[in-house]
Amino acid sequence: MRAGLVLREIGADEFARVWPFFLPIVAAGDTYVYPLELGLEQARAMWTTPPARCFVAERDDQVLGCYRLAPNFPGLGDHVANGSYMVAPEARGQGIASAMCEHSLEQARQTGFTAMQFNCVVASNTIAVRLWQRHGFRIVGTVPGGFRHARLGPTDLYVMHRTL
Repeated sequence: MRAGLVLREIGADEFARVWPFFLPIVAAGDTYVYPLELGLEQARAMWTTPPARCFVAERDDQVLGCYRLAPNFPGLGDHVANGSYMVAPEARGQGIASAMCEHSLEQARQTGFTAMQFNCVVASNTIAVRLWQRHGFRIVGTVPGGFRHARLGPTDLYVMHRTL
């Protein structure tokens, strides 16, 4: 299913290409802690302003997914990477998220990060939890009721981590 998939870094000038699926994913209120009224310019700044880097997964010039790679914290915590991933609904089940995870881990290693941590994995997002676990991430903490899920109400958040 990954045949012909290209993963590449994009700049702020191309971020609008991810917006058609980015906005509905955030607005669904079931996976991201971002404000539901997040605008294009705010998202573009969060995902493309250094030290953040944005990558897309595309096939036949169609963007199927994107991910953000950045230090998890500034200063003395900047050796741990953080990643955020989104896959267009029509591209789910094709291994896009897995390919982006593998790519991000390699990019993180090349950049000099020594670990990667996800601060806010919604516990009810079992597909993502299982995917990250398959890629070596462990749940290292739980924030009880840390996410206000649009349909389920207060839902736990997981902190997931792996060394590189």
